[in-house]
Amino acid sequence: MVAHENMVEIPAGEFLMGSESFYPEEAPVRRVAVERFAIDRFHVTNADFRRFVEATGYVTLAERPLDLSSIPGAPVASVPAGSMVFTPTEGPVDLGDSRAWWRYVTGANWRHPQGPESAIDAILDHPVVHVAYEDAEAYAAWAGKSLPTEAEWEYAARGGRYGTIFIWGDEIAPDGTIMANTWQGEFPYLSLKPKGEDRTTPVGSFPPNGYGLYDMAGNAWEWTSDWFSLHDAHAVASPCCAPPSAVEGSYDPEHPDIRIPRKVLKGGSHLCAPNYCLRFRPSARMPQMIDTGMSHLGFRCVVRG
Repeated sequence: MVAHENMVEIPAGEFLMGSESFYPEEAPVRRVAVERFAIDRFHVTNADFRRFVEATGYVTLAERPLDLSSIPGAPVASVPAGSMVFTPTEGPVDLGDSRAWWRYVTGANWRHPQGPESAIDAILDHPVVHVAYEDAEAYAAWAGKSLPTEAEWEYAARGGRYGTIFIWGDEIAPDGTIMANTWQGEFPYLSLKPKGEDRTTPVGSFPPNGYGLYDMAGNAWEWTSDWFSLHDAHAVASPCCAPPSAVEGSYDPEHPDIRIPRKVLKGGSHLCAPNYCLRFRPSARMPQMIDTGMSHLGFRCVVRG
């Protein structure tokens, strides 16, 4: 294994993956073995991603017109290039309908995280966002790396600490200390953070975990290479990796006509809040369609072997 700069080598081992105390998709708890690997100490940043684009000329999915031809009943075949941007509401809303705070913004992409009038010049040390799965894979291949499996990510996130709710312990804010970039206040309308600090923050702004990894909780969700599925408590012989047919099982059952597979996201983001999404925990997971980048979604890479 060739560990690149700003990577941390994670030893091989076994751990209890998942949780049965929070969201149903995290269960069951199962024992998983992981081979040694190295993982990025930080999120891939805007500066990192810019070097990749300058070297390759790569154009992200959010910078291309959105193809809707695979969605039955779509009113048009395509829409202008853009991405999903978080927009706080003016007051309390139904937390079961995320359309209240997400907007498709034409011209939003990794270069313009909040829309065409925004830029990354002042936030080059923040996580790159608005990256779809194929964008993250393209960067990883260019860097000589890979995206982590869900098991690798969770094992690394725990930092050698097992049985605690958060990567730092069981208290959400030990001794009143905020341990990660998460939502402070009432989501999605009341942020108690200073103006301008209510989105991503520079990588490494909060304490590292036991392995010296930063932002394994909060800041930006992270892609993993696993297809999303609900685990079967009676068939978990290979809990870290979905079988080849799992791409079919990753489709959203609530929208059976939309045949876009989903990957597993880990880590939570700056939008996670106890009153809505207590997912800035190592066992937490969320499905994400592979063709969709968002203003709170990034990644980091691994090297194996």
